[in-house]
Amino acid sequence: MRTPPPRVLTVAGSDSGGGAGIQADLKTMLALGTHGMSVVTAVTAQNSLGVQGAWPLPAEAVRAQFRSVVDDIGVDAVKTGMLASAELVETVAALLDEVTAPVVVDPVGISKHGDALLAASARDAVRTKLLPAATVATPNLDEVAWLTGVQVASETGLRRAADAILSYGPRWALIKGGHLEGDAVDLLTDGSEEHWLRAPRHDNRHTHGTGCTLASAIAAGLAKGCSVPEAVRAAKTYVTGAIAGGFALGAGIGPVDHGWTIPCRQPKVSPSGV
Repeated sequence: MRTPPPRVLTVAGSDSGGGAGIQADLKTMLALGTHGMSVVTAVTAQNSLGVQGAWPLPAEAVRAQFRSVVDDIGVDAVKTGMLASAELVETVAALLDEVTAPVVVDPVGISKHGDALLAASARDAVRTKLLPAATVATPNLDEVAWLTGVQVASETGLRRAADAILSYGPRWALIKGGHLEGDAVDLLTDGSEEHWLRAPRHDNRHTHGTGCTLASAIAAGLAKGCSVPEAVRAAKTYVTGAIAGGFALGAGIGPVDHGWTIPCRQPKVSPSGV
């Protein structure tokens, strides 16, 4: 009998357009050789133009899904994404307290199109309940500003952003500098060691789902037994290739290509820009 692949659980919202959220997470987990499982926290009506509606699930539904998966199948890593409300943030944080597997927290607050995906009332719960449960927190610069008030305008500000996030308790902070000019540079740090990750910026507007994809790729690496720096570096390579292969879908911003590593679907531009 075949040994099952590493088990990764995503706790996030559903993206009906398939580019982000649960759908992006499961595609990423499959592409990276893990078994993806899901706890749906919210249902969205979403396409390439934006989010037309979002409906959080009851806390008891989220709790029941989590218990069903963890109690029977088990998990080797967990990734959290859209949690929608303070009640769901607190519910998920309490559930994570019972898990010994590494946890990747993507503190999703705003969609690629600028639509709110987390209630403002949930900010304190993210700071005090969710971030302390994280092995790795992966905020972008908008999320850093929303959570901490720290504004970053250049690469030199990434350390200050990381310190602000680490003050809330995650073991590692990955500050994503994709909103800055120049190369896509991220800073991974636990407060003592630093890892700077750089990749060429591809001239491709179809980048829907990058944050979900990166966090899920990190979780997949951790589930395989990689160290945090190893998992983050591998995830950076994967998401850079996915961005290079992003494609038009609908009238707006299309998704990254989660299947770019499949030989018949590799993008013409490699992650290194060659």
